[in-house]
Amino acid sequence: MLAAYLRERATEFLRALRAHRESGGGAPEESAEAVRALRRSARRISGTLHTFRPLLDTEWAEGLRPELAWLSGTLAHEHAHASRLERLLLALHRLSGAVPVPAAAGVGAREEGARGNGARGNGADAPAGPDRTHLTVGAAKAGALLDRRLTLARTRAHSTALEALGSGRFHAVADRIALLAGEVPLSPAAAGADLRLPAAAAEERLTDAVAALPLLTAGHPYNAAALVHGLAPDTSPQPQDAPWHQVRLLLRLHRYAREVLTGAPAETRLEAADQALTRHRDAAEAAAAAAEAARTPRIAPATAYALGVLHADQRHEVEAARFAFHHLWHRLPR
Repeated sequence: MLAAYLRERATEFLRALRAHRESGGGAPEESAEAVRALRRSARRISGTLHTFRPLLDTEWAEGLRPELAWLSGTLAHEHAHASRLERLLLALHRLSGAVPVPAAAGVGAREEGARGNGARGNGADAPAGPDRTHLTVGAAKAGALLDRRLTLARTRAHSTALEALGSGRFHAVADRIALLAGEVPLSPAAAGADLRLPAAAAEERLTDAVAALPLLTAGHPYNAAALVHGLAPDTSPQPQDAPWHQVRLLLRLHRYAREVLTGAPAETRLEAADQALTRHRDAAEAAAAAAEAARTPRIAPATAYALGVLHADQRHEVEAARFAFHHLWHRLPR
């Protein structure tokens, strides 16, 4: 079962790699979808090697996992910058009604609106509204500033990804995945092993991490303590975010372990919990980007004000996502 799962993921990786090569010079959306498929396969292979490592050849697994993490992380940056820009411009548009939304954001706007309405529908009342007139004055320049910063970051990430996909390091990873598609290096302990034991250990790690979260705080619609840092000179990450990001990673490992056992995608409620934590991460990173932009030297006060309102809005989205996860988690079967 474990070997079959890894072979299937390796085959998906090779299929995505072939699609990416064939899309060279073709439609950008085809290339982007191929890259997403590469990332999905790499994440699942890496997560499976982590959870079931006692059943796999140790040297082989420990050598491949960091390379898959490097590849998945490198390929994720371009999409992350593009999504962050879209999210922030849509939020500015929603808050001020004055910032034009990119044409490519049409679908994202509908999804963002549905997510926002769903999160706030759980009783997460927004903080007091901003000065709309003052916000409208600075929103256009704030949007332009974010566009310049994040588009530049996206361009650099795109170049880095292309370099990675053409590197000897990537070709070495692809060669090892090609071998994995034919034969999985199992350890002697794999013979007759009960896969439910390592999968249960992954679930236990997740359960313990969730138990350590401030779910009492997340059970309230708004956590003002999460805004303490605001736009202060301290650029360190929000102290409350890290354990939530860790839970998201552990939930992914649990989902992949479930896929190994059942041979099917995760249950709907488990998928919904994962989506809530992804929204949490996206909003936290968007808030950080708004705060960083607000620290740009010599920007107009109205621009800084708009970015401050945007930062607070995204931190509210963080709390809404925690609130949603709080309710979803307690409905999950154990």
